[in-house]
Amino acid sequence: MAATTQAFSGNLKKALAGLRRINLEGLRWRVFDAKGQVLGRLASQIATVVQGKDKPTYTPYREDGDMCIVVNAKDICVTGRKMTDKVYHWHTGYVGNLKERNLKDQMAKDPTEVIRKAVLRMLPRNKLRDDRDRKLRIFSGSEHPFGDRPLEPYLMPPRQVREMRPRARRALIRAQKKLEQGSNTPTKRKKDKVEVNA
Repeated sequence: MAATTQAFSGNLKKALAGLRRINLEGLRWRVFDAKGQVLGRLASQIATVVQGKDKPTYTPYREDGDMCIVVNAKDICVTGRKMTDKVYHWHTGYVGNLKERNLKDQMAKDPTEVIRKAVLRMLPRNKLRDDRDRKLRIFSGSEHPFGDRPLEPYLMPPRQVREMRPRARRALIRAQKKLEQGSNTPTKRKKDKVEVNA
């Protein structure tokens, strides 16, 4: 019990760090729920809001983005085999010490860093990047210390699933025809025999 409260107080300090450096006047507090969301699609929406691109007053050289609070980072989803194939690299500074960790291990260690890196790599590399990073607050669970702020939940746009590729569609149709022929074949033979006898 004491360890969990200590860990939450550590996360609280981390969450509140750097807020004094942000001009909070006129900013909206947007809440993103990452539960069941695809990592890249969520990150692109967060990057849009953090830059202020969803506002009609957007200009590339001014910092007009809103505060973004991301909850349930541990429940994020990825498509395909990214959980084992996606690899994060970093260098310690010593000779030959290039380290790597796949997405599955990174999710076990710190799921908030997965979303942070995905969003930061979608932002332009300029002087505003650090300010935009400060406006992004990510929490692995559903608890966050900003309950006293006027929060607005962000509604993700519906995911448009593209149609099947032609080769996959043809394979599916062939499999369905085989199934139908396999179940209908014995009944057809019996009918044919009856007709011949008659």
